Amino acid sequence: MTRTSWRAARLFLGGLLLHHALAQQSREPGKVIGTVSKAGDLIVMTLKKDALGKANLFNLTGRTLKFRRDKTGYLVENVPIDWNPNVGDALKDDELNLRNFIFPFSGKNWNSFSVGSNGSIRFGPQPAGTSRDTTARAGAPGGGISIGRFDPLQQAAPRLINTIPSICVFFKPRVSGTRYAKELADRVVITWNVTEPAGNIQDFTWTPTVNRFQAVLRRDGSIDMSYQELSAKDAIVGIYPQLASDVEQQLVTLAGEEHPELPSYLDLKKVQVAVKDGVLLKITFQTRGPGLKEGDPAIEGIAYRLLFGPGIPKGITDEDATPVVWTIRGVGAFPDEPGGAKSRFVAWGPGLSRRVDINGNSISMTGVLPEKLKGMKRVTIHAEATTSDDGSLVSKTASRTLSLNALRSPEVHLSSIKQSDGPYPLVYEAFHYLALPNPRDLACTVIKSLGDKFDFLAYYSDFRVDNQEAGTPSDGPKGGNVTGIGETERDLGAYCSAGRFQWGFVQPVYVGSNQMQAQPPEELTDSNPRNIATYKRQLGERSLDGKMLPYNYAISQIAHEMGHRWSAFVSAKVSGEIIPLGPTHWARGLQAPVAFPYQRPTEASAMGGGVWQDNFDGTYTQLDDDYYVPATGWSYLDLYLMGLISPAEVPDFFILRNLERLGEDANHHPIFKAERTKIRIEDVITVEGPRTPDVFHSQRNFNTGMVLIIENGTKPSRELIDRANGIRERWINYWATTTGGRASMTVKPD
Repeated sequence: MTRTSWRAARLFLGGLLLHHALAQQSREPGKVIGTVSKAGDLIVMTLKKDALGKANLFNLTGRTLKFRRDKTGYLVENVPIDWNPNVGDALKDDELNLRNFIFPFSGKNWNSFSVGSNGSIRFGPQPAGTSRDTTARAGAPGGGISIGRFDPLQQAAPRLINTIPSICVFFKPRVSGTRYAKELADRVVITWNVTEPAGNIQDFTWTPTVNRFQAVLRRDGSIDMSYQELSAKDAIVGIYPQLASDVEQQLVTLAGEEHPELPSYLDLKKVQVAVKDGVLLKITFQTRGPGLKEGDPAIEGIAYRLLFGPGIPKGITDEDATPVVWTIRGVGAFPDEPGGAKSRFVAWGPGLSRRVDINGNSISMTGVLPEKLKGMKRVTIHAEATTSDDGSLVSKTASRTLSLNALRSPEVHLSSIKQSDGPYPLVYEAFHYLALPNPRDLACTVIKSLGDKFDFLAYYSDFRVDNQEAGTPSDGPKGGNVTGIGETERDLGAYCSAGRFQWGFVQPVYVGSNQMQAQPPEELTDSNPRNIATYKRQLGERSLDGKMLPYNYAISQIAHEMGHRWSAFVSAKVSGEIIPLGPTHWARGLQAPVAFPYQRPTEASAMGGGVWQDNFDGTYTQLDDDYYVPATGWSYLDLYLMGLISPAEVPDFFILRNLERLGEDANHHPIFKAERTKIRIEDVITVEGPRTPDVFHSQRNFNTGMVLIIENGTKPSRELIDRANGIRERWINYWATTTGGRASMTVKPD
């Protein structure tokens, strides 16, 4: 895949899947998670204590973990580092074939396995059906295992259970580098020398970092993991053999009452709670009649939930007593999702696998003991079913007390583990930064304090969150009552808005990331060829004095994310065919030149598409690509959807389909063979209806709340304040420039 095409796939798939996932979550309003004050034109949100949990950063440098097989699992020992300096030869591909012995793991003997650059080892092929998550990886190399682009490590770690046999030596998505292997008579030594991603808009560093770790796999099935030097502080470490037992120990049954007036698939007859292998909780909802099958559109919005609580032990405060909820939620089809459109059930909740099993009138989910319940001996539980209409309760079981004595969490603290703690059928630890906030909580915390005064909300912080990327997706209720753009308002109340709030960041951007710096550091010169090449490539051919405008990465991020309020969700009808122009990001082949460029004469829309030159021989030259770095402005179609130009001001455009790359021109612009379809704005209006309010009545003045999020007991750093103010000034300038002065942007708390 070319540089441009993988970036396009990354933007499209990652954004699409996350926006879709967020839209399917609970409609419950956000809650206040901190106090709000003002700092000039900026807003300061001080989080409540542990509002985002606690970070758990890697602490095994200079240590070796020894995993020894036992009849029922593994015994684990933490000892001083035992490093093998003879690392062998660099691997040329992901597959490692053993010649001298076979390695027993997960009930099978293996003479080959996949070694990922991301610090993982996979036994067997990637399981079918995982492309939905794995294709969204942000530039992750092949081999080993993978997770979804935006999956927090804290949540991903338990979801790896029973997916595929694997070993996570230091599993961290997006790292890359060299893997070495040295096979001896009775063992193989595998060594990683990798770096975190560097130099890009979504990275935390401009220069490569050093991460050296090693695994030794022995003929007897034992495993050593050694950590010599680690710059990275977050990863998943552990072993994930398949749990072979199908024996379930029933713990408790929740009884339901019959409701003849309900559809049989919503009427809970009983809910059974069982434990498997002493590790997994299995929850099975049994309904009066057969459950809905994947593909049935009635699935969307239905939810089956198990609530742990409020049986709270002595000493636990009311604030800590919020129930833990496991949910099987029905999500609707997303037409352009990889793998095909199909409504389906997905499981959500802490420690819960996404997998849902349906068998007749039974629907079940499985997970490990949630962190919040660890240390508890018993908890009160009950189950309920809700509908897609308004989320109101339709069926509920009686409450019962669940004893947790038979359940043991496989997640441990490897720095303090003792052999006497085992054996473990599987064992792991997720090293992670603070948990991702709920975007509704962030919006409600600001709006309830300062009022419904913001069209957009952008968040910045002195701390990192559990995300492998430095940037953030976006989300929101799309307030403002706009129609004819392919999307409409939704769930305003969940964001505590009476109608104004439109869109915002999902999580804060870390002050130390690349995109919160005005320019790359001075030392980033040709002495660092890898990074300067990346920077120059993204800079483009023309710029101001060889530099991007200040805070260009930050403006690229905020402009692109806030642009999702209007784009890119529309289709056009041409000769009876409805042609999607997106969704989420404009199709690569869409002709989307910027009306009022931000910094270069030729720019494609911040929302995707390209600038295409017709060579009048069936080929087309791409003068600007579909990537939003460096920051670009809005296409004519964007400006129409934003309500800033009339339909008459949108020139005819086209979309290229069945793109086939042929080469490049003398200026290194790619050339494609493609099929061209002409599109008029009237073709869009035919499908979506006219944009309302129209250009004469649309909103022209917008206000962004720029919020500095800080931990309890701290103050915003001078660096955070200065950089946020720098972004604020450029954002105001960007908006005036790229809208041609037809709209204004303020950044005011009032």
